Amino acid sequence: MVDLTRRALFGAIGLGIVGTVVSWPRLTGADIPGRGKDVLTVALFGTAQDAVARQALVDGFQRAHPGIEVRIVAIQGQDWSEYFAKILTMIAAGTPPDVVTVATEGAQLFASRLAHPLDDFVRRDASQMQEYFDDVNPALIEAFMYQGSLFQMPDNFNAANVFYSTQAMERAGLERPADNWTLDEFFATARAMKKSAPGQFLPYFWNNRLWGGVVPWLYVNNTSFLREEKAGGGDWFWNRFYPDQPARSGGYVWQQADALNESVEESFSVLQSMVSEGLAANPAQGGGNELVSLFSTGAVGMTPAGGFWVSGLEEAGVANDAYDVTYFPRMAGQRHQFGAGGYAIMETSPRKDEAWEWLKYCVSVEGMTIAHPKPDSSLPRRSLNAELYGAGVGPAHWEVFYDTLDRFPDTGPMPAPPQQAAVESALLKNVVSTITNGPSGVRRGLETMQRDLEIALGGR
Repeated sequence: MVDLTRRALFGAIGLGIVGTVVSWPRLTGADIPGRGKDVLTVALFGTAQDAVARQALVDGFQRAHPGIEVRIVAIQGQDWSEYFAKILTMIAAGTPPDVVTVATEGAQLFASRLAHPLDDFVRRDASQMQEYFDDVNPALIEAFMYQGSLFQMPDNFNAANVFYSTQAMERAGLERPADNWTLDEFFATARAMKKSAPGQFLPYFWNNRLWGGVVPWLYVNNTSFLREEKAGGGDWFWNRFYPDQPARSGGYVWQQADALNESVEESFSVLQSMVSEGLAANPAQGGGNELVSLFSTGAVGMTPAGGFWVSGLEEAGVANDAYDVTYFPRMAGQRHQFGAGGYAIMETSPRKDEAWEWLKYCVSVEGMTIAHPKPDSSLPRRSLNAELYGAGVGPAHWEVFYDTLDRFPDTGPMPAPPQQAAVESALLKNVVSTITNGPSGVRRGLETMQRDLEIALGGR
């Protein structure tokens, strides 16, 4: 159980955001709908509108479980650490949620401090859960293992793929890239796009962020800015549900900064070359809000995105044949990056059995279908993606979204240790200076990044 003394509250946060916590108005019972009633409270990282959008899911669950009342509470925050801190404040105020939504960025933070492992529930209902795991790529499950225990079951994910404008590709006289295209072929494609484009044109647009920023270029080079290791344990799970996956583990471990290894420097040098040659966006200039418009008019040739972007392009009036999707090009390898999300049960919850029923329903075929009626995220269940993206909804090669996991089994989550917020800040604040000060500036920038990452990780 979590120690909820005042010292433990602030010590558990330990993320440089205590000032933010104490500046919030104190939460009281009146802040939580259903307070004082026997109700399962589900905290959602989002807005009130996001909570309303979950009502159909709540209705479906209560049809299956009429004896369990559910209330959704929306919690807004700048990042997962702020969301985490607000959850802690709710606990200290005596109004803790029973279930929380958590994405990859916050998974280990919650697993290490507040979440309850699902191991006993999964073992108990193994025969019932087999159908779900049979439908889900094991990489998505491993991303939610922590120190040998399972803390979440994914109900959505997005791999970082390359979306490209078919107009820009055709104008350059190019065909769809091969699935195993190389970095040299990527550069040749970008140059051909730029040469054939009238007016202002950007072959590759990207933003400085953890998902879809520099990480895809690190992963395809079999490297990362943190040293990736695997925890022991988890055999209880893998032997039962994925007996043909001997390489799977008890979860990812990111304890040491690794920004100075040669492969990291090579990947950053690639980005430096792209930006200096005018083939890629300078992330310091921003412009992400205009990306849909730029992409839809053919002013951008390629950009990293996932299945979620199909809905955004559709809402912007972009025809599904105006773009297509492929994999990131090969460097030393072709590993890809993904982010995923799901629900976690709070250690403090007195309603763990009811919470487990909620989790099971949300990953059921019915629950996942209700929660995702439009193509705003790839679904962990293979079987549901054809209905979501097929039949003229998504791009011609929409299968890439899930095939990224199946074709490249080493594909993994973005680096997100319990200190994720500080680590992400240490990475992102150094990216621009690392790639915009010429070839010689790459090493200097990475040295500063290494120092900041070590501080974020507590000296490691």
